Amino acid sequence: MSLSTRRFAWAVAAAFSFGAYLVLRPSPEQPVAPVDVQRGEAARPVAAAAPLTTLTIAAISSPHQGQQVFSGATQIILEQGWLEAELARRGVALKIEPVSPAVGGPQINEGFAAKRIDFAAYGDFPALIAKAGGVDIRTVLSPGQGNNAYLVVRKGLAAQSIRDLKGKSIAIHRGRPWELTFAKLLDANGLTLSDFKIYNLNPQAGHAALAAGKVDATFTLSEALVTEQQGAGRIIWSTKDAPLHWKMRTGLWARHDFTEAHPDITTLVVAAYVKAAHWQAQEENRDKVLQMASRGNLPVDLIARDYDDPRLGWKDRFSPLLDGFYRQHFSDVAEYIHANGLVQKRVPVEDIIDDRFLAAALRELSAGGLSLDGYWTPQAEQKVAAR
Repeated sequence: MSLSTRRFAWAVAAAFSFGAYLVLRPSPEQPVAPVDVQRGEAARPVAAAAPLTTLTIAAISSPHQGQQVFSGATQIILEQGWLEAELARRGVALKIEPVSPAVGGPQINEGFAAKRIDFAAYGDFPALIAKAGGVDIRTVLSPGQGNNAYLVVRKGLAAQSIRDLKGKSIAIHRGRPWELTFAKLLDANGLTLSDFKIYNLNPQAGHAALAAGKVDATFTLSEALVTEQQGAGRIIWSTKDAPLHWKMRTGLWARHDFTEAHPDITTLVVAAYVKAAHWQAQEENRDKVLQMASRGNLPVDLIARDYDDPRLGWKDRFSPLLDGFYRQHFSDVAEYIHANGLVQKRVPVEDIIDDRFLAAALRELSAGGLSLDGYWTPQAEQKVAAR
């Protein structure tokens, strides 16, 4: 794959160099106190020991009505209580370590490197940076079908496609995962960065610049829906118009040494995430799922709009399958970070994805009465069309 974003390299490398440094250095700071599910209080770090006494999952969290809530399936797992109970039967305590979105990737990478955490649900770029840097983690489950990216033009601009923006100014937060999507959009349309005036702005600054007419367009995530709702811009493209593997992806990542030492516990954790995905996928829970997702920065109506994709039914949006689409995405990320000098070696997709535990979890859930064979539709690799 030949992408037109090599000129991003210096900015992306700068953005991730601090994260890479965090992975390798001892942390001088006190980490965020993990939540001990059994006692409901901050727990002390537990030294590695055999047999396993504590399982630690790191997850992105945010404050909501005076409490810390976790993103996606992790919050559902806490509320369902099934994983906590099953672990307790085996003499293992469950800890969920809250991670701020502002420092998510570097903090999780540091936790994996120091073996303070066993699992984490987080994004593609930081996970592969850690993997290529020698932190042996694998993704064992897909937490759904990914996040959309949007191209928004300022109010009054008549542009209808990325090609119409040639020679104009675009704001994008360099070094973030949606940069790869932008790279693919340019490449599919025969464009390069030199065809535009690129401004490195985070989503909030990009929104402000677009509203003030200081840039012609911005490339961002679901914040674009707020921009359009406020009348400050107009969405002219999104990943709903592109192959599914263009979306920004996350994974449930696990330390490889942990999964090898504790395959039964790993299968149990994956089963808990599958059960949570099944709950999310049921039509009768749609309103609850949207309400939970709106605990961040977007209201329910915009969350619903972001989720709406004619190619995906509600059920398949939450598919945990490690399918062709998922593999294609991570292959593209591995190629991109290597081609742009973020890592010294390209990580093969075979060393990124470990599907053994998902298969085992589905078998065990079926044996327990929850048969999910054929419940979700695997997505295949898709071809690219310029737009």
